[in-house]
Amino acid sequence: MDKIKKYQIFSIIFVCILGILLHFTYELSSENMVIASFSAINESVWEHLKLLFFPMLLSIIIGYFYIEKNTPNFLCSKTLGIIISMLFVIMFFYTYTGIIGKSIVFIDIASFFVAVILGEYLAYKLMTSNFKCNNIIAIIILMVILICFVVFTYFTPNIEIFRDPVKNQYGIIKNIEK
Repeated sequence: MDKIKKYQIFSIIFVCILGILLHFTYELSSENMVIASFSAINESVWEHLKLLFFPMLLSIIIGYFYIEKNTPNFLCSKTLGIIISMLFVIMFFYTYTGIIGKSIVFIDIASFFVAVILGEYLAYKLMTSNFKCNNIIAIIILMVILICFVVFTYFTPNIEIFRDPVKNQYGIIKNIEK
């Protein structure tokens, strides 16, 4: 098995495990405001995207030292993998809940695993192809997403993707006016 394939299998397992753990770290930290930046603070779709983004970002950092030198399109491939994973979760969630009228925890968890596999598979296919891109653009995209996650944790827009359906609130600061 080649080095890239081994790394991608590691990445899938790593992201799945860390993503599951990040679902609980905010509560386990007694709602630490720093931990809130990279952990799910509620049950909104936006907060669940953190469970993909931050483990995948950490996987990129690990992979940089493991395979990046031999894979010039590594960063762009992994960035596109993150974007595809996040888009899959958003589209799948709103499609199936729109059809059946409610969310089902088992389906949400399964879609998380599918999103991780899909994103990492795409990254693998791109890394092993002739795909070329600009790493500076990938870094900018990752930084913008990172900043959005941090800022929107504390200053959350009143948009459905940010609404916690359990507590009917947005982020940490804003509650929905009744």
